[in-house]
Amino acid sequence: MKLTSSIRFAFAALIVFSIGGCSLFPETRNRDVIHNPFPQLKRVAVLPFFNQSEEPTVDGDAVGSQYYASLQAVPGFEVLPMGVTKTAWIQYSLHNGEPRTGADFQAFARHLGVEAVVVGAVTDFKSFYPPQMAMTVHWYAANEGFHAIPPGYGLPWGTEQEKQIPRRVLREAEFELARSQLATQSPISVDETPGVQNAIQQTSANRQVDVQFDAEEVDPFAEPNFAAPMSPEGEIYGGQIMDGEIMEGEIVDGEYFHGEHETWETPLPPAWPDPTDLIPDGPSPVRPMAITNHEPILTHTKIYRGDDPYVTGRLADYVETGDDARNSGWQGYLKRTDDFVRFCCHLHITEMLESRGGRDQSDFIMRWSLSRY
Repeated sequence: MKLTSSIRFAFAALIVFSIGGCSLFPETRNRDVIHNPFPQLKRVAVLPFFNQSEEPTVDGDAVGSQYYASLQAVPGFEVLPMGVTKTAWIQYSLHNGEPRTGADFQAFARHLGVEAVVVGAVTDFKSFYPPQMAMTVHWYAANEGFHAIPPGYGLPWGTEQEKQIPRRVLREAEFELARSQLATQSPISVDETPGVQNAIQQTSANRQVDVQFDAEEVDPFAEPNFAAPMSPEGEIYGGQIMDGEIMEGEIVDGEYFHGEHETWETPLPPAWPDPTDLIPDGPSPVRPMAITNHEPILTHTKIYRGDDPYVTGRLADYVETGDDARNSGWQGYLKRTDDFVRFCCHLHITEMLESRGGRDQSDFIMRWSLSRY
């Protein structure tokens, strides 16, 4: 293939610029922009992190301080200074015992006068390359009427912006929704829970009618013929299925249909988690009654490795969009433990908030090489 003179000139110019160290195109980066999506959780206290890893040198106070600094940098949060929190923890523990349960942490939050207290733990840590850090963080609300905020809550579902939700956030929201739905289907141990059997039987009686068939009258080679079962009132329903359609007065698998051609649906259990639960409800004219909850309202668990492309990609954006005067780049953060811990705390908070509606449009930054000037 012969190249025209203009193409040859373009190639030659590109080679010359490359040799001279001049970049033709700027370097582009995306800077995370997040905010506090929970107006009911503004004042927060962070406790020193617990060390649950096999590395005895992990400094829980230092990790807590890094988490505090990263959280304070998020618009919308007022974080109590670590020194004040630690002093109040010691005094509170002397008079009331060291908090251990969710109710204890909620009481401590009310003692501090904050709306939530952050309890974190380092579950795995390695400082040599590739560095590794695993974190589990629970937020306990001072108000016992606040309940868990699942991933996906507050995201722009059903709008044009739904297409911009990161795929990993979609997977996390779908997974948590499936877990909450399956929790209503998990078998209950009758032996361990007195009175459950009667409750199950009563619920089953309210939801469906048991249809009994005589095994001796069933012909497996006969044409489909649906018996006319008895209703709870003793009436006989004579409905049938004609051409695959559900007709009036029929019971199929214990479900009765009241209207002609009515759509068949299995009744859902009480408080069935629904995708619409991820969309905040409108304002209520009256304040609701509190249902006591001692579980954390926010929970996020993650492990970060220095050789994970996802982690290094976000680390590169984090470093290159900042004003770090050191010339070691993002690779230097993998060699310095303090910097790596700080980034892990930043990414941990960012992921937790952006999966619950706290993500703004990222800043798109272009930077030219210094050799261009």
